[in-house]
Amino acid sequence: MGVKIGLLTSSRADYSIYYPLIKALNLLPDSSIEIIAFGTHLSEEYGYTVNQILADGFDVPHRIDNCYAIGDSPSDIANAMGNTMLQFSRFWESNQFDLVFCLGDRYEMFAAVAASVPFQVKIAHLYGGEKTEGAIDDCLRHALSLMSKYHFAACESYKNRVIELTSNADNVFNFGHLSIDNLERLNLLSTDELKIKTGVDFALPTILCTFHPETVNYGANAYYAQEICDAFSELSDFQILITMPNSDTGGAIIRSSFETLANSQTHIFNTENLGTIGYLSAMKHCKMMVGNTSSGFVEASYFPTTVINLGERQTGRIITPNIFNTTISKQQIIDAVRNNCNNTYENTKIQIYGIGNTADLICNELQNNILKSFYSND
Repeated sequence: MGVKIGLLTSSRADYSIYYPLIKALNLLPDSSIEIIAFGTHLSEEYGYTVNQILADGFDVPHRIDNCYAIGDSPSDIANAMGNTMLQFSRFWESNQFDLVFCLGDRYEMFAAVAASVPFQVKIAHLYGGEKTEGAIDDCLRHALSLMSKYHFAACESYKNRVIELTSNADNVFNFGHLSIDNLERLNLLSTDELKIKTGVDFALPTILCTFHPETVNYGANAYYAQEICDAFSELSDFQILITMPNSDTGGAIIRSSFETLANSQTHIFNTENLGTIGYLSAMKHCKMMVGNTSSGFVEASYFPTTVINLGERQTGRIITPNIFNTTISKQQIIDAVRNNCNNTYENTKIQIYGIGNTADLICNELQNNILKSFYSND
């Protein structure tokens, strides 16, 4: 009997990163991979993105419903965490795996993994050691590292932080970031294809915006949303494509503000989900990114694309030469866009997150070392 590997995915964001690893895991000999979908994958409001996994040709044998917040208050998030732990206590009791992958730092992922601890499930965590001071994800990510047996960091400094956190250098690896694999291997869309998909002509100057709430300072998110909307209203010489925020504390007010803005401004467009290829293609062809998403730190470094990083959510991450920090105020945002809209990076090569072979390196480590003990126990 082969090794059984589980993979926890709770949203479109982590699935997009996982994609090359899922493909590579399916090629491992004497092993099977089973996807465990939960969180907003099963939410109609967030696009029911489990269908994206199925459309990519992967089976989803496990679907754990009711593991996302109905609202966006601290109580809603806390209740969702508790409910997710309850759902997964039942799941881990009736499903056994030799190894389970988790990714990131979201509250749903934390709760699912926390529920596995009494069952002594062997967890492999992508991507520990990172730091985001403006989000509660920071403590959740570190907790996930402490609950995991194997660690795959995105770069050397993050690997070293995992070692500090766990006080153990065993089973901690820097194999780069899977998003670079995606960028190396996927056939991204042309500007004409993007226009068909989004209705936005990327041959014209376009800003791609993804802004998530600052969950540490969630009371300020209404103000932040208004400042961003006021800035975008004045930046009418740009097209602005906004992807909607995650299910987070304070996310509803941001979502509502962006919807109102797009309905009143012809140069502003909203979309719930561009999909992996659509989003990366938009990142490639846009004039710049404005927001506070982690993709502005990892994926944007690949091209590189100019990033105006707003506020404190990502404070603590590595700042590469294409990233410019600014406060969340109307004039500061406008000035940052105007001052950096003509940046070029012809001689800039950023490779701190690997060269696009992360999935292969992870699978080699699994096959040659980690899974050997599992094989020998069969």
